[in-house]
Amino acid sequence: MSQQRRLYFDNAATSFPKPARVLAAMQEYATSLGASPGRGAYREAREAGERLHTCRVRLATLLNAPSPDHIIFTLNTTDALNLAIHGLIRPDQPNHAVTTRMDHNSVLRPLNRLQSEALLEQTRVPVDPDTGIVDPEDIRRAIRPDTRFVAVVHASNVSGSIQPIPEIGAICREMAVPLIVDAAQSVGHIPVDVRAMNIDLLAIPGHKGLLGPLGTGALVIRPGLERSLRTLREGGTGSLSEHDIQPDTLPDKYEPGSHNAIGIIGLSAGVAWLLERSIEAVAAHEQELIEQFLRGIHSNSALNDPGALLPGLRLLGPRSIAQRTGVFSVTVDGLPPARLAQLLEDRYGILTRAGLHCAPLAHETFRTSLEHTGSAETAGATRFSLGPFLTPQDVRFATDALAEICDQHARSPLTTASS
Repeated sequence: MSQQRRLYFDNAATSFPKPARVLAAMQEYATSLGASPGRGAYREAREAGERLHTCRVRLATLLNAPSPDHIIFTLNTTDALNLAIHGLIRPDQPNHAVTTRMDHNSVLRPLNRLQSEALLEQTRVPVDPDTGIVDPEDIRRAIRPDTRFVAVVHASNVSGSIQPIPEIGAICREMAVPLIVDAAQSVGHIPVDVRAMNIDLLAIPGHKGLLGPLGTGALVIRPGLERSLRTLREGGTGSLSEHDIQPDTLPDKYEPGSHNAIGIIGLSAGVAWLLERSIEAVAAHEQELIEQFLRGIHSNSALNDPGALLPGLRLLGPRSIAQRTGVFSVTVDGLPPARLAQLLEDRYGILTRAGLHCAPLAHETFRTSLEHTGSAETAGATRFSLGPFLTPQDVRFATDALAEICDQHARSPLTTASS
Protein backbone atom coordinates (compact mmCIF):
# COMPACT_ATOMS: atom_id res chain seq x y z
CA MET A 1 0.00 0.00 0.00
CA SER A 2 1.42 3.37 -0.91
CA GLN A 3 1.73 5.90 1.86
CA GLN A 4 -0.89 8.64 1.46
CA ARG A 5 -0.55 10.41 4.82
CA ARG A 6 1.16 10.34 8.19
CA LEU A 7 -1.07 9.31 11.11
CA TYR A 8 0.32 10.19 14.53
CA PHE A 9 -0.37 7.52 17.16
CA ASP A 10 2.36 8.50 19.64
CA ASN A 11 0.46 10.91 21.88
CA ALA A 12 1.71 9.13 25.01
CA ALA A 13 5.15 10.55 24.18
CA THR A 14 3.89 14.03 23.32
CA SER A 15 0.64 15.24 21.80
CA PHE A 16 0.51 16.23 18.15
CA PRO A 17 -0.88 18.29 16.60
CA LYS A 18 -1.38 21.13 19.06
CA PRO A 19 -4.39 23.44 18.91
CA ALA A 20 -3.67 26.41 16.66
CA ARG A 21 -4.16 28.78 19.60
CA VAL A 22 -1.15 27.22 21.39
CA LEU A 23 1.23 28.20 18.61
CA ALA A 24 -0.45 31.60 18.22
CA ALA A 25 -0.04 32.38 21.94
CA MET A 26 3.64 31.45 21.86
CA GLN A 27 4.26 33.51 18.74
CA GLU A 28 2.45 36.51 20.20
CA TYR A 29 4.58 36.33 23.37
CA ALA A 30 7.80 36.01 21.35
CA THR A 31 7.02 38.87 18.98
CA SER A 32 5.03 41.32 21.12
CA LEU A 33 5.75 40.74 24.80
CA GLY A 34 9.11 39.05 25.39
CA ALA A 35 9.67 40.11 29.02
CA SER A 36 10.65 37.83 31.91
CA PRO A 37 7.73 37.42 34.34
CA GLY A 38 8.29 39.05 37.72
CA ARG A 39 11.60 40.60 36.70
CA GLY A 40 10.51 44.17 36.21
CA ALA A 41 7.80 46.73 37.01
CA TYR A 42 7.19 47.79 33.41
CA ARG A 43 3.99 46.78 31.62
CA GLU A 44 5.39 43.90 29.58
CA ALA A 45 6.95 42.22 32.63
CA ARG A 46 3.74 42.65 34.62
CA GLU A 47 1.66 41.25 31.78
CA ALA A 48 3.97 38.24 31.41
CA GLY A 49 3.53 37.57 35.12
CA GLU A 50 -0.24 37.85 34.79
CA ARG A 51 -0.23 35.31 31.97
CA LEU A 52 1.66 32.82 34.12
CA HIS A 53 -0.90 33.35 36.88
CA THR A 54 -3.69 32.81 34.35
CA CYS A 55 -2.16 29.44 33.50
CA ARG A 56 -2.16 28.49 37.20
CA VAL A 57 -5.80 29.53 37.51
CA ARG A 58 -6.78 27.49 34.45
CA LEU A 59 -4.94 24.43 35.76
CA ALA A 60 -6.56 24.84 39.18
CA THR A 61 -9.96 24.97 37.48
CA LEU A 62 -9.28 21.87 35.40
CA LEU A 63 -7.96 19.87 38.37
CA ASN A 64 -10.20 21.30 41.11
CA ALA A 65 -7.05 22.37 42.93
CA PRO A 66 -7.72 24.61 45.96
CA SER A 67 -5.02 27.21 45.26
CA PRO A 68 -3.44 28.42 42.00
CA ASP A 69 -0.31 29.44 43.92
CA HIS A 70 0.19 25.79 44.90
CA ILE A 71 0.68 24.88 41.24
CA ILE A 72 4.44 24.84 40.71
CA PHE A 73 5.77 25.03 37.16
CA THR A 74 8.38 22.39 36.29
CA LEU A 75 10.25 21.21 33.20
CA ASN A 76 8.05 18.10 32.82
CA THR A 77 6.46 15.33 34.89
CA THR A 78 9.84 13.81 35.76
CA ASP A 79 11.02 17.11 37.19
CA ALA A 80 7.81 17.40 39.23
CA LEU A 81 8.16 13.84 40.54
CA ASN A 82 11.76 14.46 41.58
CA LEU A 83 10.68 17.51 43.57
CA ALA A 84 7.94 15.49 45.26
CA ILE A 85 10.08 12.42 45.99
CA HIS A 86 13.30 14.10 47.11
CA GLY A 87 11.38 16.84 48.88
CA LEU A 88 9.64 14.38 51.22
CA ILE A 89 12.75 12.40 52.16
CA ARG A 90 14.39 13.12 55.54
CA PRO A 91 18.12 12.30 55.25
CA ASP A 92 18.54 12.12 59.04
CA GLN A 93 15.62 9.74 59.60
CA PRO A 94 14.47 6.30 58.39
CA ASN A 95 12.64 6.58 55.07
CA HIS A 96 10.35 4.11 53.33
CA ALA A 97 8.36 4.50 50.13
CA VAL A 98 5.63 2.46 48.49
CA THR A 99 5.17 2.23 44.74
CA THR A 100 3.86 -0.31 42.23
CA ARG A 101 5.34 -2.45 39.51
CA MET A 102 3.49 -0.39 36.90
CA ASP A 103 5.41 2.79 37.60
CA HIS A 104 7.60 4.67 35.15
CA ASN A 105 11.35 5.17 35.51
CA SER A 106 10.64 8.75 36.57
CA VAL A 107 9.56 7.20 39.88
CA LEU A 108 11.66 4.01 39.90
CA ARG A 109 15.03 5.65 39.22
CA PRO A 110 14.85 8.34 41.93
CA LEU A 111 13.79 5.67 44.42
CA ASN A 112 16.57 3.32 43.33
CA ARG A 113 19.16 6.06 43.65
CA LEU A 114 17.98 6.91 47.16
CA GLN A 115 18.03 3.23 48.06
CA SER A 116 21.56 2.80 46.68
CA GLU A 117 22.68 5.63 48.96
CA ALA A 118 21.03 3.94 51.96
CA LEU A 119 18.60 6.83 52.29
CA LEU A 120 15.47 4.84 51.53
CA GLU A 121 13.83 1.44 51.62
CA GLN A 122 11.07 0.76 49.13
CA THR A 123 8.21 -1.67 48.62
CA ARG A 124 7.07 -2.34 45.06
CA VAL A 125 3.52 -3.61 45.23
CA PRO A 126 2.59 -6.19 42.56
CA VAL A 127 -0.42 -5.74 40.28
CA ASP A 128 -2.83 -8.03 38.50
CA PRO A 129 -0.74 -9.61 35.70
CA ASP A 130 -3.58 -9.38 33.20
CA THR A 131 -4.93 -5.87 33.81
CA GLY A 132 -1.92 -4.19 35.43
CA ILE A 133 -4.21 -2.78 38.15
CA VAL A 134 -3.20 -2.73 41.83
CA ASP A 135 -5.39 -3.78 44.75
CA PRO A 136 -5.65 -0.76 47.10
CA GLU A 137 -5.55 -3.09 50.10
CA ASP A 138 -2.09 -4.23 49.00
CA ILE A 139 -1.03 -0.60 49.23
CA ARG A 140 -2.46 -0.43 52.74
CA ARG A 141 -0.55 -3.56 53.80
CA ALA A 142 2.71 -2.12 52.43
CA ILE A 143 2.56 1.12 54.47
CA ARG A 144 4.85 1.21 57.52
CA PRO A 145 5.35 3.69 60.38
CA ASP A 146 8.34 5.15 58.51
CA THR A 147 6.60 5.40 55.11
CA ARG A 148 7.23 8.91 53.79
CA PHE A 149 4.94 8.62 50.78
CA VAL A 150 3.08 6.36 48.38
CA ALA A 151 3.79 7.01 44.68
CA VAL A 152 1.41 5.61 42.05
CA VAL A 153 1.05 6.14 38.32
CA HIS A 154 -2.55 7.08 37.51
CA ALA A 155 -2.62 5.59 34.01
CA SER A 156 0.07 3.30 32.64
CA ASN A 157 2.12 4.47 29.69
CA VAL A 158 2.45 0.80 28.69
CA SER A 159 -1.06 -0.64 29.05
CA GLY A 160 -3.34 2.34 29.67
CA SER A 161 -4.45 0.68 32.94
CA ILE A 162 -6.16 3.18 35.25
CA GLN A 163 -5.28 2.73 38.92
CA PRO A 164 -7.97 3.20 41.61
CA ILE A 165 -6.55 6.50 42.83
CA PRO A 166 -9.62 7.60 44.87
CA GLU A 167 -9.46 4.39 46.92
CA ILE A 168 -5.67 4.57 47.31
CA GLY A 169 -5.97 8.24 48.24
CA ALA A 170 -8.55 7.46 50.94
CA ILE A 171 -6.22 4.86 52.46
CA CYS A 172 -3.26 7.25 52.40
CA ARG A 173 -5.32 10.04 53.97
CA GLU A 174 -6.55 7.64 56.68
CA MET A 175 -2.97 6.58 57.45
CA ALA A 176 -1.56 10.13 57.19
CA VAL A 177 0.84 9.23 54.39
CA PRO A 178 1.22 11.65 51.43
CA LEU A 179 0.11 10.30 48.06
CA ILE A 180 2.16 11.25 44.98
CA VAL A 181 0.33 10.65 41.69
CA ASP A 182 2.07 10.52 38.33
CA ALA A 183 -0.63 11.79 35.98
CA ALA A 184 1.49 11.88 32.82
CA GLN A 185 -1.00 9.75 30.87
CA SER A 186 -4.26 10.79 32.51
CA VAL A 187 -4.42 14.57 32.84
CA GLY A 188 -6.15 16.03 29.81
CA HIS A 189 -7.53 12.61 28.87
CA ILE A 190 -9.87 11.83 31.77
CA PRO A 191 -11.20 13.93 34.66
CA VAL A 192 -8.70 14.41 37.51
CA ASP A 193 -9.94 16.01 40.74
CA VAL A 194 -7.17 16.38 43.31
CA ARG A 195 -9.60 17.02 46.16
CA ALA A 196 -12.07 14.24 45.43
CA MET A 197 -9.21 11.79 44.83
CA ASN A 198 -7.31 12.73 48.02
CA ILE A 199 -4.15 13.50 46.05
CA ASP A 200 -1.41 15.31 47.97
CA LEU A 201 1.08 15.83 45.14
CA LEU A 202 0.06 15.61 41.49
CA ALA A 203 2.80 15.56 38.84
CA ILE A 204 1.63 16.52 35.35
CA PRO A 205 3.15 17.15 31.91
CA GLY A 206 2.27 20.24 29.93
CA HIS A 207 3.05 18.68 26.56
CA LYS A 208 0.84 15.57 26.52
CA GLY A 209 -2.88 15.62 27.31
CA LEU A 210 -2.77 19.33 28.17
CA LEU A 211 -1.63 20.04 24.59
CA GLY A 212 1.12 22.52 25.46
CA PRO A 213 4.73 22.49 24.22
CA LEU A 214 7.58 20.29 25.39
CA GLY A 215 9.53 21.60 28.37
CA THR A 216 6.47 22.33 30.48
CA GLY A 217 4.88 20.60 33.46
CA ALA A 218 3.70 21.22 37.00
CA LEU A 219 3.52 19.84 40.52
CA VAL A 220 0.23 20.48 42.32
CA ILE A 221 0.82 20.64 46.09
CA ARG A 222 -1.93 20.18 48.65
CA PRO A 223 -2.03 23.34 50.81
CA GLY A 224 -0.12 22.78 54.03
CA LEU A 225 2.24 20.19 52.58
CA GLU A 226 4.70 22.90 51.58
CA ARG A 227 5.67 23.11 55.25
CA SER A 228 7.30 19.67 54.99
CA LEU A 229 8.28 19.55 51.29
CA ARG A 230 11.92 20.55 51.00
CA THR A 231 13.23 22.50 48.02
CA LEU A 232 15.57 20.97 45.44
CA ARG A 233 16.84 24.27 44.04
CA GLU A 234 17.26 27.77 45.38
CA GLY A 235 17.95 31.04 43.64
CA GLY A 236 16.51 34.27 42.36
CA THR A 237 12.75 34.66 42.32
CA GLY A 238 12.27 38.36 41.63
CA SER A 239 10.64 38.62 45.07
CA LEU A 240 12.13 39.44 48.48
CA SER A 241 15.44 40.15 46.78
CA GLU A 242 16.75 41.81 49.93
CA HIS A 243 17.02 38.35 51.54
CA ASP A 244 19.67 35.82 50.57
CA ILE A 245 17.59 32.80 51.57
CA GLN A 246 14.80 31.18 49.58
CA PRO A 247 11.36 32.70 50.31
CA ASP A 248 8.72 30.46 51.90
CA THR A 249 5.87 31.95 49.89
CA LEU A 250 4.39 29.97 47.04
CA PRO A 251 4.93 29.54 44.19
CA ASP A 252 8.30 31.30 44.54
CA LYS A 253 9.63 28.77 47.08
CA TYR A 254 9.88 26.08 44.38
CA GLU A 255 10.43 28.22 41.26
CA PRO A 256 13.91 29.76 41.37
CA GLY A 257 15.31 31.26 38.19
CA SER A 258 13.63 32.58 35.09
CA HIS A 259 10.55 30.76 33.86
CA ASN A 260 9.97 29.09 30.52
CA ALA A 261 7.49 31.86 29.87
CA ILE A 262 6.91 31.10 26.19
CA GLY A 263 6.22 27.45 26.99
CA ILE A 264 3.92 28.18 29.93
CA ILE A 265 1.93 30.67 27.86
CA GLY A 266 1.53 27.98 25.20
CA LEU A 267 0.46 25.53 27.91
CA SER A 268 -2.10 28.02 29.17
CA ALA A 269 -3.65 28.16 25.70
CA GLY A 270 -3.80 24.35 25.58
CA VAL A 271 -5.58 24.21 28.94
CA ALA A 272 -8.00 26.91 27.76
CA TRP A 273 -8.81 24.74 24.73
CA LEU A 274 -9.63 21.82 27.05
CA LEU A 275 -11.72 23.93 29.40
CA GLU A 276 -13.80 25.31 26.53
CA ARG A 277 -14.61 21.82 25.28
CA SER A 278 -14.78 20.34 28.83
CA ILE A 279 -12.70 17.42 29.99
CA GLU A 280 -15.86 15.30 29.99
CA ALA A 281 -16.35 15.88 26.25
CA VAL A 282 -12.67 15.17 25.53
CA ALA A 283 -12.85 11.97 27.60
CA ALA A 284 -16.04 10.89 25.82
CA HIS A 285 -14.32 11.33 22.44
CA GLU A 286 -11.37 9.26 23.62
CA GLN A 287 -13.71 6.54 24.92
CA GLU A 288 -15.26 6.37 21.45
CA LEU A 289 -11.78 5.93 19.98
CA ILE A 290 -10.89 3.31 22.60
CA GLU A 291 -13.98 1.27 21.76
CA GLN A 292 -13.18 1.57 18.06
CA PHE A 293 -9.62 0.33 18.62
CA LEU A 294 -10.72 -2.60 20.81
CA ARG A 295 -13.33 -3.70 18.26
CA GLY A 296 -10.82 -3.33 15.45
CA ILE A 297 -8.27 -5.71 16.99
CA HIS A 298 -10.86 -8.39 17.72
CA SER A 299 -11.78 -10.97 15.12
CA ASN A 300 -15.35 -10.87 16.46
CA SER A 301 -17.36 -8.70 18.85
CA ALA A 302 -16.39 -10.58 22.02
CA LEU A 303 -14.17 -7.89 23.53
CA ASN A 304 -13.52 -9.86 26.72
CA ASP A 305 -12.56 -13.08 24.96
CA PRO A 306 -8.73 -13.39 24.89
CA GLY A 307 -9.04 -15.83 22.00
CA ALA A 308 -10.96 -13.41 19.86
CA LEU A 309 -8.02 -11.17 18.98
CA LEU A 310 -6.48 -10.96 15.54
CA PRO A 311 -4.23 -13.94 14.73
CA GLY A 312 -1.01 -13.85 16.73
CA LEU A 313 -1.90 -10.54 18.39
CA ARG A 314 -1.63 -9.88 22.11
CA LEU A 315 -2.92 -6.77 23.87
CA LEU A 316 -1.29 -5.74 27.14
CA GLY A 317 -3.66 -4.59 29.87
CA PRO A 318 -7.41 -4.47 30.38
CA ARG A 319 -10.07 -5.09 27.76
CA SER A 320 -12.60 -2.97 29.65
CA ILE A 321 -13.07 0.56 28.34
CA ALA A 322 -13.73 1.78 31.89
CA GLN A 323 -10.36 0.49 33.13
CA ARG A 324 -8.11 2.10 30.55
CA THR A 325 -7.03 5.18 28.71
CA GLY A 326 -6.19 5.32 25.01
CA VAL A 327 -2.78 3.66 25.31
CA PHE A 328 -2.55 0.27 23.58
CA SER A 329 0.61 -1.84 23.55
CA VAL A 330 0.48 -4.92 21.36
CA THR A 331 2.73 -7.76 20.27
CA VAL A 332 2.49 -10.08 17.29
CA ASP A 333 3.86 -13.60 17.67
CA GLY A 334 7.24 -13.91 15.98
CA LEU A 335 7.36 -10.26 14.92
CA PRO A 336 9.75 -8.00 16.88
CA PRO A 337 8.09 -4.80 18.16
CA ALA A 338 10.44 -2.52 16.25
CA ARG A 339 9.76 -4.48 13.06
CA LEU A 340 6.00 -4.09 13.57
CA ALA A 341 6.44 -0.35 14.10
CA GLN A 342 8.52 -0.15 10.93
CA LEU A 343 5.88 -1.96 8.89
CA LEU A 344 3.15 0.31 10.22
CA GLU A 345 5.14 3.39 9.22
CA ASP A 346 6.53 2.20 5.91
CA ARG A 347 3.35 0.66 4.53
CA TYR A 348 0.64 2.75 6.15
CA GLY A 349 2.21 5.96 7.45
CA ILE A 350 1.17 5.06 11.04
CA LEU A 351 3.54 6.38 13.70
CA THR A 352 3.86 4.29 16.87
CA ARG A 353 6.49 3.65 19.52
CA ALA A 354 8.21 0.30 20.01
CA GLY A 355 10.27 -0.78 23.02
CA LEU A 356 10.07 -0.95 26.79
CA HIS A 357 8.62 2.56 27.22
CA CYS A 358 10.78 3.46 30.26
CA ALA A 359 8.71 1.08 32.41
CA PRO A 360 10.74 -2.13 32.83
CA LEU A 361 8.73 -3.54 35.74
CA ALA A 362 5.47 -3.11 33.83
CA HIS A 363 6.92 -5.19 31.02
CA GLU A 364 8.10 -7.77 33.54
CA THR A 365 4.54 -7.93 34.82
CA PHE A 366 3.20 -8.55 31.31
CA ARG A 367 6.05 -10.98 30.52
CA THR A 368 7.33 -8.83 27.67
CA SER A 369 10.66 -7.94 29.31
CA LEU A 370 14.07 -9.06 28.09
CA GLU A 371 14.11 -11.78 30.75
CA HIS A 372 10.88 -13.25 29.40
CA THR A 373 11.40 -12.88 25.66
CA GLY A 374 15.06 -13.89 25.62
CA SER A 375 16.41 -11.10 23.41
CA ALA A 376 16.52 -7.32 23.23
CA GLU A 377 15.02 -7.47 19.73
CA THR A 378 11.86 -9.25 20.87
CA ALA A 379 11.44 -7.47 24.22
CA GLY A 380 8.78 -4.84 24.75
CA ALA A 381 5.75 -4.03 22.63
CA THR A 382 4.48 -1.67 19.94
CA ARG A 383 2.40 1.16 21.38
CA PHE A 384 -0.48 3.08 19.82
CA SER A 385 -1.61 6.11 21.84
CA LEU A 386 -4.61 8.29 21.10
CA GLY A 387 -5.14 12.04 21.03
CA PRO A 388 -8.08 14.42 20.64
CA PHE A 389 -7.48 15.15 16.96
CA LEU A 390 -7.71 11.52 15.85
CA THR A 391 -11.05 10.34 14.49
CA PRO A 392 -12.81 6.96 14.60
CA GLN A 393 -11.94 6.63 10.91
CA ASP A 394 -8.24 7.12 11.73
CA VAL A 395 -8.43 4.42 14.39
CA ARG A 396 -10.24 2.08 12.02
CA PHE A 397 -7.51 2.63 9.44
CA ALA A 398 -4.87 1.75 12.07
CA THR A 399 -6.58 -1.43 13.23
CA ASP A 400 -7.26 -2.48 9.63
CA ALA A 401 -3.54 -2.08 8.97
CA LEU A 402 -2.74 -4.13 12.04
CA ALA A 403 -5.19 -6.83 10.93
CA GLU A 404 -3.58 -6.96 7.51
CA ILE A 405 -0.11 -7.34 9.01
CA CYS A 406 -1.30 -10.04 11.43
CA ASP A 407 -3.00 -11.96 8.63
CA GLN A 408 0.03 -11.74 6.33
CA HIS A 409 2.42 -12.72 9.11
CA ALA A 410 0.25 -15.66 10.16
CA ARG A 411 0.27 -16.97 6.57
CA SER A 412 3.89 -16.09 5.75
CA PRO A 413 6.13 -14.65 8.50
CA LEU A 414 7.47 -11.21 7.54
CA THR A 415 11.22 -11.60 7.51
CA THR A 416 12.29 -9.16 4.84
CA ALA A 417 12.13 -5.39 4.66
CA SER A 418 8.82 -4.00 3.53
CA SER A 419 8.51 -2.61 0.04
